[in-house]
Amino acid sequence: MDAAISPPRLLSRRPPGPLSGTVRVPGDKSISHRALMFGALAVGETRISGLLDGEDVRRTAAAMRALGAEVTEAADGTWRVAGRGIGGLLEPEDVLDMGNSGTAARLLCGILASHPLFAVMTGDASLRRRPMRRVTDPLAASGARFTSREGGRLPLAVEGARLALPIEYRVPVPSAQVKSALLLAGLNAAGLTRVEEPEATRDHSENMLRHFGAELSVEVAGAGRVILLRGQPELRAADVTVPGDPSSAAFPMIAACLVPGSSVVLPGVGLNPLRCGLLATLDEMGASLRIENRRSEGGEPVGDLRVDAAALRGVDVPPDRAPSMIDEYPVLAVAASCASGTTRMRGLRELRVKESDRLSATAALLAANGVSVAIEGDDLLVHGSGRPPAGGGVVETHMDHRLAMSALVLGLATEAPVRVDDAGFIDTSFPGFADLMRSLGAAIEPA
Repeated sequence: MDAAISPPRLLSRRPPGPLSGTVRVPGDKSISHRALMFGALAVGETRISGLLDGEDVRRTAAAMRALGAEVTEAADGTWRVAGRGIGGLLEPEDVLDMGNSGTAARLLCGILASHPLFAVMTGDASLRRRPMRRVTDPLAASGARFTSREGGRLPLAVEGARLALPIEYRVPVPSAQVKSALLLAGLNAAGLTRVEEPEATRDHSENMLRHFGAELSVEVAGAGRVILLRGQPELRAADVTVPGDPSSAAFPMIAACLVPGSSVVLPGVGLNPLRCGLLATLDEMGASLRIENRRSEGGEPVGDLRVDAAALRGVDVPPDRAPSMIDEYPVLAVAASCASGTTRMRGLRELRVKESDRLSATAALLAANGVSVAIEGDDLLVHGSGRPPAGGGVVETHMDHRLAMSALVLGLATEAPVRVDDAGFIDTSFPGFADLMRSLGAAIEPA
């Protein structure tokens, strides 16, 4: 391959000293997507601060512009969205390219389903491999029509319903994306949309719907919940402060756990209870974590995380914790590889349909670096010896930003450096990752 178009490769190695300092991680990606979308559906001007400045979120901003909203970025990093109101979106003149963002693509399916317009959506090679039928099949009950490649894969053509019907649906597998798409479709449907989820998943959509003035209720139903949304409200513009992304905070957090002597502070991280599975798991593993300055911003709980290095032990992670930490399993597996004893992560079927088959890819990442690992059904077993893994491997990232970052965190603890074959996708969710880690003392460099 021509060197000019070769993918960017990075390696990480043991740093000469501990990691230390205070760094602010990028804004929460899930909340950033939703802030732009709800701002576009509201009447008036919404101002957003702390928005994640990553490629995934910029794709959402571009899609909202293409649908008629006015979306601008100020010099100080704040964003302004002049919305068109429920039902007021315009038919896009060109294909909507969602890049690598499955969240943006699936949530946008919900918006498009209940607007009387025609749109075509595509994405990069990774996104075009990811299934969309889990969203489009239930959305078809609104009256929308979807045409896609075999298996429900992008490119996807959407003919939105002229008079959208409210949907009543029980989500078969816990998925905040499916739930959110159905609620977004219900905004422009007369009547009551009812979504039941078997296990509680992240509730950023519900929080933001209330923040923008929607009529919504949530009922506990066993381990799950039933969400009821009254359609065709007039959403009112509402300013949003986006907290630090807990999924992004996971990488410097676990790096600080693993590098001896480290002490790192991560201010302003989102602490939504439905996103805190990793904190609970690390606490069980013996990590030294403290939450300081708890507060609320934009309807979301926030706090400052202080993390010190500590010896970790293997644990059994129950399947019902998966929805609250689904994106953090690859880097948790890295932590488990340095722990004493076996860590079993149960019920990870959802990892098979992420940017890559993250379950298999995570196991391959560890195996390439001398870690004893196995997959049993939907469980991942990592056998830690309490000593640093050998390292020395080259990790195939499969165009998956979280695999790339997890591998680079692993390299900070292994005997030999760890290399990744392509770091180009990291900026989709964590722009400036390598620089931020280097500011703490991490040894990450071109391979």
